[in-house]
Amino acid sequence: MTDAPLATPSLLPLVLLATSFLPAMVIFALPETATRVRTTLNLAGAVAKVGLVIVLIPLTVDGETLRMAFGWIPGLSIVFVIDTFSLFFIALSSGLWLVTTIYAVGYLEGSPNRSRFFGFFSLCVTATVGIAMAGNLFTFLIFFEMLTLVTYPLVAHRGTAEALRGARVYLAYTLVGGVALLVGVAWLTAEVGPVEFVAGGIPAVAEFAGRDPVAATAIGAILLLGVGVKAALFPLHGWLPIAMVAPAPVSALLHAVAVVKAGAFGILRIVEDTFGLVLFSELGLLAALATIAAVTIVYGSVRALAQDDLKKRLAYSTVSQVAYIALGAALLSPLATAGAIVHMVNQGFMKITLFFCAGLFSEELKLTKISQLAGVGRRMPLTSAAFTVAALGMIGLPPLAGFVSKWALGVGAVEAGQPWVVAVLMTSAVLNAAYFLPVIAAIWTAPPVTSEAEGAAPRLARPVAAAELSGIPTARDGRRRLEAPGALLWPTLATAVFVLGLGIAAGWDFSPWSLAQLIGQGAWP
Repeated sequence: MTDAPLATPSLLPLVLLATSFLPAMVIFALPETATRVRTTLNLAGAVAKVGLVIVLIPLTVDGETLRMAFGWIPGLSIVFVIDTFSLFFIALSSGLWLVTTIYAVGYLEGSPNRSRFFGFFSLCVTATVGIAMAGNLFTFLIFFEMLTLVTYPLVAHRGTAEALRGARVYLAYTLVGGVALLVGVAWLTAEVGPVEFVAGGIPAVAEFAGRDPVAATAIGAILLLGVGVKAALFPLHGWLPIAMVAPAPVSALLHAVAVVKAGAFGILRIVEDTFGLVLFSELGLLAALATIAAVTIVYGSVRALAQDDLKKRLAYSTVSQVAYIALGAALLSPLATAGAIVHMVNQGFMKITLFFCAGLFSEELKLTKISQLAGVGRRMPLTSAAFTVAALGMIGLPPLAGFVSKWALGVGAVEAGQPWVVAVLMTSAVLNAAYFLPVIAAIWTAPPVTSEAEGAAPRLARPVAAAELSGIPTARDGRRRLEAPGALLWPTLATAVFVLGLGIAAGWDFSPWSLAQLIGQGAWP
């Protein structure tokens, strides 16, 4: 969020991109049988990216900004910037990419087309990191559209009629958003020249808005439309539940790491670093964004209540929860801005945990519907505990991560003179409890179902050993084993621990909340 001319020239942005791009190129060429090489390349790239982020965090917090730029055609340049805000999003993407990679390796073991899957998987995080480091609107546009193209094969991965339909719907929505973004970027660039992000807003954009407020308002609305599709703001959210036909690692990627977070990040870039909060408010766009976000929050929660399919309930929950970020961005308060920014991380860890758990229930017990989950806590206690922690965090109970961001949003709303936002947040919390608490109660307290659900595999339709009911199944050789393969279980438990830790350690130096406060203050001129 630092002005580009003060930045230090560096090649590190290319290195960060290369840690996922180069493994992807090699993985595409690997035969399906090269499991060990493919896994090694995936993990090596993910670990290298996380290591670079850890090294860079203290530098950016101390005010260091790294910049790389090169001209492409006259008037258009590719610009990369690593500052506190961009690194914040990179840290989220790279950290969750690492755990999702481990999970995906276990989830897809023995399945076909793994080289294709993991190649596009790595390109997906490449595009996300490119979005994070984009120093101008043109670079942002390139990687934003790249993300659309490389996630399409992941949604369509299974190749079934349902998967292909879900992928087509996803592509149709996101391409429409991409066209809108292209129009907005081209129009604004034609009016003010190259648009490089500046904390608090670009002076040239403010001057243009002073000359032609109607055109500036139209451009701002078009840009919001472009990024609002990926952010799943109402009524642009329709692709998200349909795309849940994708494998669980892809669902986790869409909701917690890449697509919806790229849309939310784009909203923050447009509102705070292109127009600026004050100008966006003067144009009337801030009030419009706040209204749309509030409607989305309530709408997503209400729709989640009606879903029996677990992944679809989580999908509508994402529609609601990501709108918190847009709502925080629409409030004239540094604290609300910080709450929006930290919710990117907090929601990411909570939602990825929930989708990991959904994948485990599906893979280990063949259960995909909420009505089938009665008594699952006795068979899969660790997975069920992780689900419980993440779900309570989504409701916003202290000391979990969700409480920190929702509290900041509420206090920031009062600070901004917008008490109605508190009512929206409280309504959402009640609805969150309404669609999560019955699931938790069924998992832990309801007796196991012994009959077959319609169209589902039998649930506990055979005598169950005591060890199995306790969550410690017995292997053929008589030894006890974990309730699921380690590659699936350990990432799930790790992210659940982070949901707790991000809340308890919110006040520590370099915690997401501390960094979000620093970024939130920097959004003001």
